[in-house]
Formats: sequence, structure tokens, C-alpha cells
Amino acid sequence: MDVDGFHLLNIGKLAMKGRDPLFVPCTPKGCIELLSRSGISTKRKNVVVVGRSNTVGLPVSLLLLKDDTSVTVVHSRTKEPESIIRQADIIIAAGGQAIMIKGSWIKPGAAVIDVGTNAVDDSSKKSGYRLVGDVDFHEACKVAGWITPVPGGVGPMTVAMLLKNTLDGAKRVIH
Repeated sequence: MDVDGFHLLNIGKLAMKGRDPLFVPCTPKGCIELLSRSGISTKRKNVVVVGRSNTVGLPVSLLLLKDDTSVTVVHSRTKEPESIIRQADIIIAAGGQAIMIKGSWIKPGAAVIDVGTNAVDDSSKKSGYRLVGDVDFHEACKVAGWITPVPGGVGPMTVAMLLKNTLDGAKRVIH
């Protein structure tokens, strides 16, 4: 069973109109669930996904497209990413670069999901590092209408979606 949702058949069905995968990748599914449970609709919204990875960027973009969302993907080769991100009603940051997105890049009131998990040096910590997201959380909090923290935001949702996929898979086997 592919409870992670990354098998070629699941990703292929995710990409096709009118098809549903057996399992949706957990982190993208968690991002959509966070928005939904927070009362944030993606329909007719301008969503910018930062990053185009096979694990987050691509599948979350595909999920959003299935929900009639206008999606723009910004990546390492995108010209002027700041100006594109500034237009977003919703930002899903999964670029893998610590504190890349500044508060000034965020449209006032925008929803921000920070998927990034980056270790940065911090001599005040016993480990010698601390985890930060792709978004400058302290700056973004002053502008965003809604934001997930790092750590503690998307990570627990990923685990919850993995458990949900596992339960759904078990139900399919039993029936």
C-alpha cells in the first residue's frame, strides 16, 4: 500500500482531471486540511506555491488546481519571485531556503502555510541549531492574516494525514 501517496499511479491520478488517487501525499493533504479547517477557502483565490518538489510543491499545486484555484508556482529560477508572492491571497512556502520570504513580500491579510524546515546555527541552543521555516515568521506575523509556525504547524498535520491514509487503506482491505 502507498499510504505516502507518492506511487506513480497516485501522482498520475492526482494530475488527471476527473480522477482521484487512492492516497494523496500527506504534507500537501495536510496543507489543504489546515486551510479548510481554518475556514480559508481556496476557490477563486490567487495561491502562490513556493517550490516545485515532487513531495510538496507539485502535489499541492495539483490539489489546488482540482479545487478551482488559480495557482502560480515560484521556484529557484523564477524571475522576481517577490513581486509574484506579493499578489498571493494564500502562500504555501516549500522552497527549502531558511527565512527566504520576508514580511514585506506578504500581502496584508494573506494566509501563509510554511512547510519549510531548515536548521540554522544557534549557539544558545544545546543542539547548536534551531529550526526555522522558509518564511520570516516574526515579520510575517505583522502582515499575514493567518500563519503556521515552524516547528509545530505543518509537521503534525503530515503525521495526522499519514495516519488517516493508513486508516483509509485498512478500511479498503477489510471491505
